[in-house]
Amino acid sequence: MIIRPIQKSDNQTIKHILQTDLKEAHLDIPGTAYFDDNLDTLNDFYDDNPQRGYFVVVDDDGQVVGGAGFAEFDLDAGIAELQKLYLDKSATGHGLSYRLIDTVEKHAKEAGYKKLYIETHHNLKAAIHIYPKAGFTRLDGPIKQSHHSGAMDGFYVKDI
Repeated sequence: MIIRPIQKSDNQTIKHILQTDLKEAHLDIPGTAYFDDNLDTLNDFYDDNPQRGYFVVVDDDGQVVGGAGFAEFDLDAGIAELQKLYLDKSATGHGLSYRLIDTVEKHAKEAGYKKLYIETHHNLKAAIHIYPKAGFTRLDGPIKQSHHSGAMDGFYVKDI
């Protein structure tokens, strides 16, 4: 498996993986990434700003099986948001989430960020398991309100 920057041809695959995971977790609701306006053009969103990045995992058959990215959250405080970390069910259990987080951390740090922040939901069991093991600290609430804060109930931050 390799991890590489997102390409235009990856957009629909990532959208499908993300929406499938959120629907299975009963999170196909407003305020989640399920309804993100950028899903059809993810590569454009992340490529248009040097303070953003998105990376996909490609399996040995050349199929995209997941991805994760980062974008500005609180520029004044040097905080990026870890975004859209989702894997196809066929790719779970191989440590790929940790590899994606490591990749995002490296690139976010290179972009000048000092912290990574993530909002998630208790229905996303893998996320609740992975983030603390990846060095994130759980917060009592959001750092500041965002378009996801109302639908999410898990908030984590990590120094990078």
